[in-house]
Amino acid sequence: MPVNAADVIVDLYQENARVWIEQREQTLFEKPWLDRFLSITLAGGQKILDLGCGSGQPIAEYFIAKGCKVTGVDGAKSLVKIAREKFPEHTWIRADMRDLPPLGKIHGLIAWHSFFHLRPEDQRPMFETFNRLCHPGAALMFTSGTTHGEAIGTFEGQPLYHGSLDSTEYHSLLQTNGFDVVGHVKEDPTCGGSTIWLAQKKLSIV
Repeated sequence: MPVNAADVIVDLYQENARVWIEQREQTLFEKPWLDRFLSITLAGGQKILDLGCGSGQPIAEYFIAKGCKVTGVDGAKSLVKIAREKFPEHTWIRADMRDLPPLGKIHGLIAWHSFFHLRPEDQRPMFETFNRLCHPGAALMFTSGTTHGEAIGTFEGQPLYHGSLDSTEYHSLLQTNGFDVVGHVKEDPTCGGSTIWLAQKKLSIV
C-alpha cells in the first residue's frame, strides 16, 4: 500500500472528474435509503449538508428535487465547479470535511461514499463535528467498511484509499455524540453492496 494513498484522494478525483462523472451510476439505486434519510429530517425545514458532494449528481440533485436547500462540500475544485454550474441556487464549497468553514445548523447530513476515504483516526473526531452541526432530530447517513482497517482499490489505474472502524466503534461514537442508530445494513445487496449507517440526533429533553 502506498504510504500516501490517503493523502491523494482529492487529487485523484480532481484529475479525473469527468471520468468519475461518466462512471457514476445515475439510476439512483440509493433512492430507498435517501427517502428514509429524508423521512427523519426535522419537520418544517430541510437544510441538507452533503459532504463529498462531487458534482451534485445524482444525490444532491435528488434532494433538491424534493425541495431541500443543499450545501455541498468537496475537496475537488473541478467537481465543485460543475455543481455550481448545474445548481446555482444552492451552496457549493471547496473544503476538506475535516476542516469545515462555519455552516450553521442543518437538518440532515450525508457523507455517501466519501467518509470512508478518511483514515480511521480522522473519522473518529468527525462525530463531534456531526453533533455540532446537526439540529436535534436531524438525520445523519454515511457509508463505511465492515471492519476496522484500511483497503486500497483502484481508480484510473491509481490507488484509491478506504478506511473504516468496526461496527461496535461506530455505534459507540454515534451514541456518545448524541445519535441513535435507526438503520444499519452491512453490504446491502439492494444498494450496490454498500455498508450503510442511518442515525438521528436525539431530541433535546425539555
